[in-house]
Amino acid sequence: MQPGRHPDRSSAHRLRAGLAAGTLAALLTLSGCGAGDSSDSSKSAARDDGKYAAPRAERGAAAGAADQGSAGSSSAEKKKPSALSTPHVIRKASLSVEVKSVPKAVAAARAAVESAGGLVASESTERLDATHEESHIVLRVPQAEYDAVLQELAGGGKLLSRTTTAKDVTDQVVDVESRIATQRASVTRVRKLMDRADKLADVVTLEGELSNRQAELESLLAQQESLKDRTTLATITLSLSEPESPSNSKDDDDPGFLDALGGGWHAFVTMVRWIAIAVGAAAPFLAAAAGLLLLGRLLRTWLARRRVPQEPQASRPDEQAPAAPQAPPAP
Repeated sequence: MQPGRHPDRSSAHRLRAGLAAGTLAALLTLSGCGAGDSSDSSKSAARDDGKYAAPRAERGAAAGAADQGSAGSSSAEKKKPSALSTPHVIRKASLSVEVKSVPKAVAAARAAVESAGGLVASESTERLDATHEESHIVLRVPQAEYDAVLQELAGGGKLLSRTTTAKDVTDQVVDVESRIATQRASVTRVRKLMDRADKLADVVTLEGELSNRQAELESLLAQQESLKDRTTLATITLSLSEPESPSNSKDDDDPGFLDALGGGWHAFVTMVRWIAIAVGAAAPFLAAAAGLLLLGRLLRTWLARRRVPQEPQASRPDEQAPAAPQAPPAP
């Protein structure tokens, strides 16, 4: 022990120094453990990320495909109403109109349809009597001008009757288009199989199948063309007639003097006409009879002239006829 220092004070200093060194070592140890734990945790996290990276990518791709599928379906659903948004309608109308002159009305109807971009499908005109005609016309007009042309034709005279019909064939048009697309794809597949076929039996079978599918495709195309024609152009059947002549006498009036005079004159003219016809028919026979009578009179005259010269010779005065013998007297 050194002089001037207290023993308790030096031991206190050593105890504090030891505690400080222990505390520092403990802090270093804890900091090292924390760093190791953090590095281990980071490594494990990295391993987990590497382990689940592929499944996550697969799930993401699947989710993307699902999203695309849903988007495609939604777009298809959006396209479907858009395809059906334009309706396909077959329109027909029948008009019966009374006009003053059928030829003029026919010319006006033809001009109205042609100016609207349509055509006259058929026309039939019939003469009822010397002054009346009747015509039936089938007109094809575009759908956009259907109402305007129909109104113009109905206003061309006195409307007697009007009938209109409209039939929606949108579903039928869409169905035919879908079947055509499917049939075309089927024909393409059969042709590809024919290109790869090596055996004659396979080629013959595929040719028969191809012929059947092409025939069905042509039938579908004909249906599509017919639907397109009927939905593009509307059909109007127009009947035109002229009014009947008004009668001179009313049905509820009694016949008067003029009516009786007219009837008698008509009967007289009819009788004279029949007499003239009878005379004309008998004229050849009357002429032949008159000729025969004239020939008979001429013949009788000629015979009489031949007998006249012989009779005067027998009756001359200077020539006496021989006396007749006298009869003997009676005893």
